[in-house]
Amino acid sequence: MKILHLDTNHPLLINQLNDLGFINDEDYTSSKEEIEAKIHNYDGFIIRSRFKIDQHFLDKAKKLKFIGRVGAGLENIDCDYAASKNIALIAAPEGNRNAVGEHALGMLLSLFNKLNKADNEVRKGKWLREANRGIELDGKTVGLIGYGNMGKSFAKKLRGFDVNVICYDIQPNVGDENCTQVSLQELQEKTNVLSLHTPQTELTKNMINANFINNFKENFWLINTARGSSVVTKDLVNALKLGKVLGAGLDVLEYEKSSFENLFSDAKMPEAFKYLIDAENVILSPHVAGWTIESKEKLAQTIVNKINAKFY
Repeated sequence: MKILHLDTNHPLLINQLNDLGFINDEDYTSSKEEIEAKIHNYDGFIIRSRFKIDQHFLDKAKKLKFIGRVGAGLENIDCDYAASKNIALIAAPEGNRNAVGEHALGMLLSLFNKLNKADNEVRKGKWLREANRGIELDGKTVGLIGYGNMGKSFAKKLRGFDVNVICYDIQPNVGDENCTQVSLQELQEKTNVLSLHTPQTELTKNMINANFINNFKENFWLINTARGSSVVTKDLVNALKLGKVLGAGLDVLEYEKSSFENLFSDAKMPEAFKYLIDAENVILSPHVAGWTIESKEKLAQTIVNKINAKFY
């Protein structure tokens, strides 16, 4: 079987697939059209987020048996059409779930203790102790939307704190010893910290909007390490201005390109983003929650293991 690699990954991916007897070709620079002209020669290909895998692309892949995505989500692939052509979809959410859980916790603790703000002030010669008095996580209720690999990882990280962890998920009976599943109404009534752990779907696009935010009984903190499309940024900014959202840790933004490599499609910076970059109660990172040294290796190993299990 021949595999085409469209994005660079940890070298173990190709090395171990070679050892399993696969023929591995690499092409990290050709255009989508150039790839389409030769994809009919391959039984599988492996991608991160270089470009969208649409119906036209899949129609060109006459021999295709599988697509491996070295990441958690599959939103850059037309999954329904791939399934109709009996193409197996292989993702690796297990590979970076620990990294995402740690990143979410780091963002939350940094917000509560004003670490970014205090660091910036001290570097400028300011020693403002009272202005940087933090709050403690103990005693808070942390609400998770989405309780799959990423949500479970974050809940596990919270076990060392005296917190109540609840979740809302469209799947039934996903709660466990680390988290109690509740209705969306109950989550909005009790939550002090809201953390998103959902894939990008039609249900989650623009999910966190003004109406959704205003349905929370308490003012709350927001952590988003999932997908930027879930949050309407202008509505979040308005809630930050009003104090309904007390602070936000955002690893993802709605302005991201699908490739996750660039922030804006043009040079114009949205007004809402200008507010975020100046806000002292907002922490931003460039979609790196699952992007650790360890997760790079674990993501690749997960893909190898799943291909091996399916075809050997």
